[in-house]
Amino acid sequence: MLTKEIGTLIKNRRKELGITQPRLAEIADVSINTLYKLERGQGNPSLEVLSKLADVLGMEMVLQVKENGR
Repeated sequence: MLTKEIGTLIKNRRKELGITQPRLAEIADVSINTLYKLERGQGNPSLEVLSKLADVLGMEMVLQVKENGR
């Protein structure tokens, strides 16, 4: 999944829950700038940041590793 798609999922879920960007950043303990960039499909968020956001938003992260060509 691309950063842009992840950002869209996070933004949509945040809006469903009625949480502002500053509030989500505060609750998840991530910088507002990081969240702002992520929701716009920019930057390169760490798994730690994604995990914190997913936890607060009630989402689940699944890491899937595939072999090329399969």
